Amino acid sequence: MGVGGDDGLAHRLATELRGVYREQVVLVVPPSRSTPPQPMAGRARAASAALFGRMVTAVNRGTGGSDDTLVPDERVMEAAEPSEAVLADAGVDRAAALALVYDDDETNIRAALTARRLNPRLRLVLRLYNRRLGQHIEELLDQAAEVAGGTSAGHRGGHGGHGGHGADIATTVLSDADTTAPALVATALVGTSKVVDAEGLLLRAVERRPPRPGEVADPGLCTLALLSATSNDPAGAEGSEDSGDGPQLLPDAEAVAAATGRGTVVLEQVSYSGPPLPARRAGVMPFASLFSARLRWSLAGLVAAVVALAVALILVTDDHPLHAIYITLLDLFAINDPAVDAPLGQQILQLLSGLVGLLLLPVLLAAVLEALGTFRTASALRKPPRGLSGHVVLLGLGKIGTRVLTRLRELHIPVVCVEADPEARGMAVARRLRVPVVVGDVTQEGVLESAKIHRADALLALTSIDTTNLESVLYARSVRPDLRAVLRLYDDDFAKAVYRTLRTAHPAALTRSRSVSHLAAPAFAGAMMGRQILGAIPVERRVLLFAAVVVDGHPQLEGRTVAEAFRPGAWRVLALDTAARGAAAGSEPPGSGLVWDLPDTYVLRTGDRVVLAATRRGLAELLGRRTRSPR
Repeated sequence: MGVGGDDGLAHRLATELRGVYREQVVLVVPPSRSTPPQPMAGRARAASAALFGRMVTAVNRGTGGSDDTLVPDERVMEAAEPSEAVLADAGVDRAAALALVYDDDETNIRAALTARRLNPRLRLVLRLYNRRLGQHIEELLDQAAEVAGGTSAGHRGGHGGHGGHGADIATTVLSDADTTAPALVATALVGTSKVVDAEGLLLRAVERRPPRPGEVADPGLCTLALLSATSNDPAGAEGSEDSGDGPQLLPDAEAVAAATGRGTVVLEQVSYSGPPLPARRAGVMPFASLFSARLRWSLAGLVAAVVALAVALILVTDDHPLHAIYITLLDLFAINDPAVDAPLGQQILQLLSGLVGLLLLPVLLAAVLEALGTFRTASALRKPPRGLSGHVVLLGLGKIGTRVLTRLRELHIPVVCVEADPEARGMAVARRLRVPVVVGDVTQEGVLESAKIHRADALLALTSIDTTNLESVLYARSVRPDLRAVLRLYDDDFAKAVYRTLRTAHPAALTRSRSVSHLAAPAFAGAMMGRQILGAIPVERRVLLFAAVVVDGHPQLEGRTVAEAFRPGAWRVLALDTAARGAAAGSEPPGSGLVWDLPDTYVLRTGDRVVLAATRRGLAELLGRRTRSPR
C-alpha cells in the first residue's frame, strides 16, 4: 500500500493500514517531515503545541503513547512532490493501492494520472475537495484503466457506487471534509451523539445510561456497543483504544444481559422532529416582505381616498362610474385641465385630488427605496434574530465548516455562523442558505454574545487554529457551563488531552474534541481496501464502520442465516438491500430498498447485498484481505 501526503492524515492513514489491516506501507512525505507534523497554521498553533506539550505527556502517560509512531520496518520516502520518478521508486507498479492525500487538489490529480499510467490495475484513492471535479476524475482514471487493458473498475466508490467483492480496480475520490462532517454534526444534534447516513436513511447511535433495577432498556434496531466501565470516572482512561477496560463493540445478547452498570450504544432510525422551517419558493420573495407595515397602511389610505373622490364625483356630476374614475386619476396626477367653468363641487373635488396626488409622490418614492433595500438585504448576510434560542453556533466557514453547515441545514437545524474572513469560501453557502453570520474574530469580546451563545444548545469550533477553538470553548464554558461543545483539533494526542481535561473540569457538560485525521483515516483506509464504506461512528475513542458488502465469495456470510453470520466483536448484519437482487424478485423479504428488520432465520444467498456494522479488524478479516503477523 502506498500513501503520499503532506499532513497528519497521511501518517494516520499509514498507521491505520499497518496496525489494523497488517499491510506493508510505503509512506511518501516531504523532506524533514518523516514524523507526524506539528500544527503550523500560524504562530498560534505552534504556541498551542508548546503550551500543552507537558499536559499531553502527563495525561497520556501509561496509555502506550501515540499509535502514529512509525515502526522500524516501515519504508518512508522523503520527496518534495510525488513525481514519476518518486512513484516508480515507491513501487507503484507493484502496489495494490495508492492513496494521495496531499492538501493540494492539483498535486493529487497530477500524481494520480502518473500512477495510473505506471500501473493500470492500481486502486487509487484521492483526497479532493471539489466534488464535481472528483466525479470527472473518477470517470477519467477508470476509463484509462480499461483502455490500458485492466479489468473493469466496477464502481464509483466515492459517490455511492455499490462495489462488489470483485471490484478490485477503482478510483475513489474522498474529502476529509465529507468524511468528518457527519461525526461533527452528530454531536450538535439534541439527544444524538453519532449519526451515519446509510443509503439515504438517517441513523443515530444513541448513548444510554445503565437501566435501573427492574427497567428494560429499548434495544432499538440493535445494540452496537457497551460503553467502558470508566465512563463514570471523568479523569479515567476512557477513550484510549489500547485501554484494557474500554468499550465492547458489537456484543451478543448474553453479553448485553450480563453487562450490569454499563451504558450502551444503540442504533435508531430517526428524523428531525423540531419545528419546520417556513416554506419558501427559491428566488421569489413574498410581496409583504418588500414593504413595511407603515408603508402598506399609507398606500391603503391613499387608495381609499382616491375611491372616495371618485364616488363623490359620481354623485356631484351624475357621470358614468368609469369616466368619473378616469377624471379623478387625471386630477390626481395633475394632467387634467383646470375646472374653471365647472360647478363649485367639481372644482373642490379637483383641488382635493391634486392634494392627494402630492401626498402620493413621497409614498411611491418610499416604496421604491424600501423594495431596493429589501433586495439588497436579501443578497447580504443575515444577522441573528433577537429571539433566537436552541440553535447551534458554528465557528469557521472553511472546508470543514462549510460541509458541516450544509449537513446541519439538511437536517433543518437552526445555525448561527461566526467567521473572521468576509471572503471565506463558506460565506456564499451561508448567504444561499440564508443562515445568520456574525463577521468578526471569535477571540474578541462580544462576538460570541452576538451569536447568542448564552441561548445556544451547542458550539462547534471548527476553525483552522487550535488555540482559537480551545479559547472559544473555554470562554463559552464560562458563559454557559452546560453547553455542548465540539472542538476540531489538529493533533490526535492533543485532542485526547483536551477532551480529558475539559471533561474533568466540567463533568456535567458534554465535550468532544475531534481530530480530523482520526475521523477521516478509516474511510480512506476502507476505500484503499476496495470496499464501500457508508459511514463511521466513534464509540469513545474507537471507531465502528458501516459497510455495504455483497455476500458472494464470503464463506462467513454466504449460505448462513443472519444469526449464524453474526460474530460478536467483529461484524453484524444490519440490513438487506432488496433492490440489489434485481430479477430475483419474490425470494427476498417483502419491501423494497433496505430492510432493517431482518429475521435471524433469513439465509444470505448469492446476489444478496447487505449493510453491516463491523470493527476495522473484523471488516478486514471478513473481506478476505490477507493478514500479516507483526515482524
